[in-house]
Amino acid sequence: MHLVLASASPARLSTLRSAGIEPTVIVSGVDESQLDNLPPAALAEALAELKCGAVAARDDLPADSLVLGCDSVLELDGEAHGKPVDAAEAAARWRSMRGRSGVLRTGHCLSDPSTGRVVSATASTTVHFADVSDAEIAAYVATGEPLHVAGAFTVDGLGGAFVTRIEGDHHNVVGVSLPLIRDLVADLGHEWTTLWQDVSRA
Repeated sequence: MHLVLASASPARLSTLRSAGIEPTVIVSGVDESQLDNLPPAALAEALAELKCGAVAARDDLPADSLVLGCDSVLELDGEAHGKPVDAAEAAARWRSMRGRSGVLRTGHCLSDPSTGRVVSATASTTVHFADVSDAEIAAYVATGEPLHVAGAFTVDGLGGAFVTRIEGDHHNVVGVSLPLIRDLVADLGHEWTTLWQDVSRA
């Protein structure tokens, strides 16, 4: 089997590669704004399904492909927060998050185009944020990193020092839950290990 990743996220690609998988990246290009007024977990899953469906419908996929769509949002005070639109929003977001906790929701949708079967689920991880200072927020936002990620933070980059604790799957905070994908692969009747590539058997 071969995995097709319907996402431009370098963090997701890196996580999959570290797990022995070398996916083909095909960005869906869907308009995410068409989905609104959904609870955070439902929104993340619906966006993942939208991205997955757009790529799975293509006729130029590699043979024996499984298509994976993912989307993450941070739930804070019951609201879904994706990527900040600008530096001012990123800074405001951090001022509201500091010293508190939120729930990172990542929707996962996996499609087997050869059978037409599709499965989806959402992984949730609680993230506790440090009580960072205004100066730290300004410095972090100035790096540009918070502008490119859901929730305006990373756990595997510069923002890692501002995350004091997580409850749940660490990989989910990076953007893709490996245990959940394994379950979805099994739901479609395949073995997770068949997706491994160039893994030493020594």
